[in-house]
Amino acid sequence: MGKARGKALGSQAGGRKAKPPSNPNPFEVKINRQKFQILGRKTRHDVGLPGISRAKAIKKRTQTLLKEYKERDKSNVFTDKRFGEYNTKITPEEKMMKRFALERQRNNEKKSIYNLNEDEELTHYGQSLADIEKFNDIVDSDSDTEERGMLSAELTASHFGGGGGLLRKKTSEPGEEEEKPKSRKELIEELIAKSKQEKRERQTQRENALELTEKLDSDWKEIQFLLSRKTSKLEKKDKEEKPKPDAYDIVVRELGFEMKAQPSDRMKTEEELAKEEQARLKKLEADRLRRMLGKEEDENIKKPKHMSADDLNDGFVLDKDDRRLLSYKDGKINQEIDDPNEEEQAQEGSEEDWKEREGDKESDTEDSEESDAPDSHSDLESHVDSEEEDIIHENQQKKQLQAPEKKSSDANQKAMIEAARSELPYTFAAPDSYEELKALLSGKSTEQQLVVIERIQKCNHPSLAVGNKAKLEKLFGFLLEYIGDLAAKAPPDLKTIDKLVVQLYSLCQMFPEFASSSVKFVLRDVVHEMEEMIEIKGRAAFPGLDVLIYLKITGILFPTSDFWHPVVTPALVCMSQILTKCPVTSLQDVVKGLFVCCLFLEYVSLSQRFVPELINFLAGVLHIATPNKGTSGYTLVHPFKPLGRNSELLFVSDKEDMDTWPKKGLPLSKVNGLKDSSKTETNHIRLSCVSVCLNLIKRCLAMYSTLPSLPEIMKPIKVLLTEHIPECGHPRELQELCQSILQEMENQGKNYQPLVCEKSKPVPLKLFTPKLVKVLEFGRKQGSSKEEQERKRLIHKHKREFKGAVREIRKDNQFLARMQLTEIMERDSERKRKVKQLFSSLATQEGEWKALKRKKFKK
Repeated sequence: MGKARGKALGSQAGGRKAKPPSNPNPFEVKINRQKFQILGRKTRHDVGLPGISRAKAIKKRTQTLLKEYKERDKSNVFTDKRFGEYNTKITPEEKMMKRFALERQRNNEKKSIYNLNEDEELTHYGQSLADIEKFNDIVDSDSDTEERGMLSAELTASHFGGGGGLLRKKTSEPGEEEEKPKSRKELIEELIAKSKQEKRERQTQRENALELTEKLDSDWKEIQFLLSRKTSKLEKKDKEEKPKPDAYDIVVRELGFEMKAQPSDRMKTEEELAKEEQARLKKLEADRLRRMLGKEEDENIKKPKHMSADDLNDGFVLDKDDRRLLSYKDGKINQEIDDPNEEEQAQEGSEEDWKEREGDKESDTEDSEESDAPDSHSDLESHVDSEEEDIIHENQQKKQLQAPEKKSSDANQKAMIEAARSELPYTFAAPDSYEELKALLSGKSTEQQLVVIERIQKCNHPSLAVGNKAKLEKLFGFLLEYIGDLAAKAPPDLKTIDKLVVQLYSLCQMFPEFASSSVKFVLRDVVHEMEEMIEIKGRAAFPGLDVLIYLKITGILFPTSDFWHPVVTPALVCMSQILTKCPVTSLQDVVKGLFVCCLFLEYVSLSQRFVPELINFLAGVLHIATPNKGTSGYTLVHPFKPLGRNSELLFVSDKEDMDTWPKKGLPLSKVNGLKDSSKTETNHIRLSCVSVCLNLIKRCLAMYSTLPSLPEIMKPIKVLLTEHIPECGHPRELQELCQSILQEMENQGKNYQPLVCEKSKPVPLKLFTPKLVKVLEFGRKQGSSKEEQERKRLIHKHKREFKGAVREIRKDNQFLARMQLTEIMERDSERKRKVKQLFSSLATQEGEWKALKRKKFKK
């Protein structure tokens, strides 16, 4: 900083360095301290006077830059700035046109881009628009008869071309005498007359065109019937033979008749699908309730429509034969109503119908009275009585026939009601507690339980109501607990658990955070129970089937290939603790441990993470399947012991059981059902455990084949398979499986190279030839030629000078900005002073006027 400023000031002062004063102000002295003092280095600019140098720079700018700024608009030399004044190559017309353009450009340019109050004078062909505005509208453009958009050429030229408007002089052709210019009034009158004349001409042309059109129409009507005869097809073919279409035309026509793609329906959102599903389930539930109440037939009966007084009743349709048999009882007509629905309709009839019926009855009674008259046909009474008896007999027979039909319809209705009651409801409310869910699912088959849970989800979808999300989250926790209860039963219901996992997965996809917290809570309880058992008894027992199923479900619901997962990682830790802290004391423990090993392989199938607990447990299972020996050749790790009560838990010595062993998998239901099995079944289970263990070892070999340390990891298992397992005399299937595992181990070679000490370089002999090293001078650029060094020096000098020039220009601009600001502030203060003086004078005048007014008022 001090170096550049001193150089700039020195260059401005003509190369002379300003000598600092002998006794400077200590507050104006700036000392540039060095962090380290180096011997032999000359220090420059260690002491500076920034205040004095700044004052000198301001003084110099005041004498030079400020003076130029104040005299920027002044000139003491007269120069002729007229364009082309002394250029003989330009014609006078071009010279005048260019001068006119420059003058216009000079007038249009604003003096300052920040001054928005400058007024521009707008012109049209040299005339000011302010002067043109005084012309009146000389054209009656609102006339109805005049055609729109048709302006005379003279009017157009006067307004949009020619320059001088109406007062423009017409150019006279050569040879004609120049006419006197017309006045403005004469020109306007002449223009009005011309426009009227053109208007009349257009009107006459329009009338002539209409007359000709009418004449042409009448002529065409006279000759139209002559052209009505159509030419025959044969004549057309003779006259014109259509060219045969070529291949291109055929393809184009085929493409025109092809089916075009139709736009597909819009994909519905999840909320729309949920609403539709809820509406469908509600409708089905309403139908089921209606069937339970036996109202299915009532819905199908059509309600009577409104009938007008003028209706002839000719549009009826007989759904059934509602005619009744005519019968008499006690000398009166008996109208029996068989159908209860018809009885209700008869009771709900209108008053007019009842009046009509009463009128008919009265007429019947009158007829009967007339029949009792002496001139009545008394000889027919016996015949009428016999007919009435026949009718009554037929009616009774028909009732007897209709009775079984009614009984069958009642039976069908009862069957329909029972079927509706046994049918599952279509809408369910979300359970608020686990007991409610258990009551909903108890006593139902697996398929029905799945339907109930599915309908609970659909009826309580989160998009349908605000609180449905919390309800379905609770449902996930209740389902987890219900699965645990199913697994804890004496015969575990594994089929139902397998089906319920699908519903759990759908809920987990909807609420992943709550699902993860619920599963973590279950795993945390399992680990805490194991730790409490270890603190109390010193060892922990294998967990139950419900915990194993929870671990299986965790691998299904959440991704197991992540490096770290908030749910899967605790599950892996829990499984590793089960395999290391739970000793194997029974066949059930072996089955549970092998199931955990299978879970481990499923978890790490994608990530191929190495699990040492898995290999250790498989080696221990093979150990307890062999007889005890003093020298084993391998080392066992906890929870297995080389000797002890359970060291031969899987050893089978009975040859008959070996021969009768069926090769099959080990079902998970065997976890809780091994206590009541016989000795042969127990031996078969032991052999199945050995078979499962060997299959798991084979899978581990295929998974960890890329590990360099695989031979060392599998060394204990290899010793067991080569030295101890063949002596047990296992069945042929197990022996073949052992041989295949050993063959795979031998085929996998070593993937690593042994460590070898790095070869050191030989020590060279001492040489007495001196080594010449060029001494580097400080501040010099070395390693290049003189031309390169000179070029680099010039580049460095150019950069330094450029920075100094930019700094000085910036300071000049700041100085000019301060001067302009002071000028503006001075102008503002002067304006304020004048305004204040004006206000004071006005206030004095106002006071004097008010005093004079008061004096006049007193008088």
